[in-house]
Amino acid sequence: MKQLLLTTAVAACIGLSTNAVAHQDGHDSNMSFSSDSCNLEFNNTLSITPDTVNIKAASGEVVIDQDGNLQINGEAQSLSAADQTLLARYSSDVRGQVPQVAEIAMEGVALAGVALSEVGNAFGLKNMATMEQMMSEIGDEIHAAFYDGGTFIMDQGRFDNIGDTFDSKFDQQMEQAMEEMIMESIGSLLITLGSEMLSSGGDMSEFEQRMERMGEQIEEKVELQAKNIEQRADQMCFDFKDLAMQEDELQARIPALANYDVFKVETKKSSI
Repeated sequence: MKQLLLTTAVAACIGLSTNAVAHQDGHDSNMSFSSDSCNLEFNNTLSITPDTVNIKAASGEVVIDQDGNLQINGEAQSLSAADQTLLARYSSDVRGQVPQVAEIAMEGVALAGVALSEVGNAFGLKNMATMEQMMSEIGDEIHAAFYDGGTFIMDQGRFDNIGDTFDSKFDQQMEQAMEEMIMESIGSLLITLGSEMLSSGGDMSEFEQRMERMGEQIEEKVELQAKNIEQRADQMCFDFKDLAMQEDELQARIPALANYDVFKVETKKSSI
């Protein structure tokens, strides 16, 4: 029964785990994300404020403001009007699109919380506040992994922290919290199970089918939200592909930007 509860709850996390999965690609300075539509690779360190985009690489630092003004290692660059327009567009798109990585991750955690609440309500589990607090703390840790005050930062160390959050804290804490809730709610849980068995006339096959239907109903309640997260993650891949193309154009026009690329996107071929 515990496995049924955990499996049902974790189903809500599918949108997060399949949409945006951070991992290392074997290079110290590179991070990557994968979705059903594409693979994203991020190079260097990107910092975003409401006014500027900062890129730190081994060769130095680039600062691009919202008007398309460019500084490289603290020195203002002389640009044509066309180049400045392209930089302003790039800066605007980066500031508008890249923080969605954090938003999607936190929405995935929130969706998992919704599924857990549905499981708790279905089986009359008590002390759901502990689970809700755990999910809130995980969401806060993900936010802190991406943000330093009002600055969005994307680099290797922060991605490693996100991986640690899910590999250790999420799995372990969720299982521990579920076990504690089940132990504290054993009475109401047995009553719920007893009622379900009575409704099944003592037929274990019918009882198992009723449990499966209950799990399916819970999954249906979160499925739409999971699909929305998946669609946003897929769209994010295509948006980042556009950013990668903008970078290629900028580097062709402004050779000094050659070592400051951030985005590399590989679109996956459909298996259909």
